[in-house]
Parts: sequence; structure tokens; C-alpha cells
Amino acid sequence: MPHRQFVLTLSCPDRPGIVSAVSTFLAHNGQNILDAQQFTDVETGHFFMRVVFTAADLAVDLAALQTGFGAIAERFKMDWQMRDQDTRRRVMLLVSKSDHCLVDILYRWRTGELEMIPTAIVSNHPRETYKDLDFGDIPFHYMPITKDTKREQELAIWELVQSTQTDLVVLARYMQILSDEMTKKLSGRCINIHHSFLPGFKGARPYHQAHERGVKLIGATGHYVTSDLDEGPIIDQDVERISHRDTPEDLVRKGRDIERRVLARAMRYHLEDRVILNGKKTVVFVN
Repeated sequence: MPHRQFVLTLSCPDRPGIVSAVSTFLAHNGQNILDAQQFTDVETGHFFMRVVFTAADLAVDLAALQTGFGAIAERFKMDWQMRDQDTRRRVMLLVSKSDHCLVDILYRWRTGELEMIPTAIVSNHPRETYKDLDFGDIPFHYMPITKDTKREQELAIWELVQSTQTDLVVLARYMQILSDEMTKKLSGRCINIHHSFLPGFKGARPYHQAHERGVKLIGATGHYVTSDLDEGPIIDQDVERISHRDTPEDLVRKGRDIERRVLARAMRYHLEDRVILNGKKTVVFVN
């Protein structure tokens, strides 16, 4: 098993020769392709690709590879990134009173399933709310918010994102709506989880609303945050069947399970460079 692996992701207008140019460049620079996935959106005429590679004979510096690939990217008008998979992304977790997603993320991080560096846990509730949770060395920041202090609170969060060099912000059941200004700053690097029902139930006690309507499916959606509330590009979704025997409490319990696993998958796909934005949608190269 090669020790050092790199991942290249790209999107560009579709045209002949893209795959050949990418593979030829890697071969000429002593790299061996370990995994490659590609997709052409025939509706938009856009091409997407994810390539994992490692050095075959030559140990080439990542910066040198990036510089060399720049000419190809310019020729094909690519949006792209190339990075070392050993470089773990720095992740900040925002949470409110419900801690089930937070607990799950911390467990998956400690067991190595989510390869990341937690930079901070930020909450609009005091530390005593989570007195039974072990945050270890992860800094905890209590940042209360009211309608009058929303801008100041978001500025404090943004300053923390910058000072900790956070790459990804995760709303782990953070029950506050981010401002348009904040969502623009975090574009493409903020993931949220929310319930998904057919039909949709907004406002307070959505699981109780769903129970009153006798839904047969409940679910959850993991998506990037945009200024359109809960309508950002979707990364992952899941559902679970419900019967007439289920109480509102059963729906809440089952909903927590779905939210945990969907958010974890969405995070893992992002951390492993499996997600490429495609307008209001995403291309997700699952393994």
C-alpha cells in the first residue's frame, strides 16, 4: 500500500482530450493512478473527475505538481484542486441543545472514520448543557445569540474560523439561521443537516407535525449551506419507513438516527474530496 497519496478533483466544460491530458501529465511526472472516476453532465455539458494517485518511481513535490498542472487547467478552463490526502482538514462544529450529531461526530473522529482536526466546538448554549460529554482537548466556545446580537455573534464565529484556520464548518444541529453575509463567507465549506419529510413540515415540532399527517417516510438531508434556507446543494440523503404504530417520540428517535448517519456521510464525502459542486447540485463520487 503506497504511503503517500494525492487526490485531484476538477470540473470544466466537456471536450475531447481531458482524460488523456490528465493521465498523460501524471504519467510523465512519475505518478501512478490508483483510482479514477468521471462524469459528464450532458444537460449542462460539464465534465467532472476525481483521481487518486501516488508516486510510481519519482518522488515529486506536491507544489511542483500543482504548478505543472496549472497549464493543463488553464487550457481546459478547469476549476480544480490537488492535495495530499494525509493533510487533514480542520473542522469547526456548531451545535445547539440537541447533541446527538455532535456525539456521533466525535465518536467517528476518535475511531478514525472521520479523518479531520477539530478546531473548536461552538454553541449558543453554555458548557453545562453538555456536562456528560468529553470534548478532550477541543476548545469549547459559548457564544450566546439574540436578535439584537446576531451580527456580533456571527462576527465572533467568523473571527474564530479565521484564527483557527478552519477549512470546514459543520452545523451539527445548530438551530440558528446564518445570515446571507455569513453564508457567502462560508460558501462551499459549510455543511448542515435537516429533517426531510414528504410533504415538508417547517417550524416547530416537525416530527409531531409529520405524525399528525400520518407520514410513511421520514428522512434527513445533508447539504451545503446557502442563503436559501435548507435549499443548498445536496450531498447526501436517507429515509426510513414509518407505520401507523409509531408515536411522535418514535419519529423523533428514528429521526435522530437518520440525521446522525447522513451528516457523517456528508462530512466524510467532503473530507475525502468526493464532492464537486455542479451549480445548485453536486456530483458525489462515492466509493
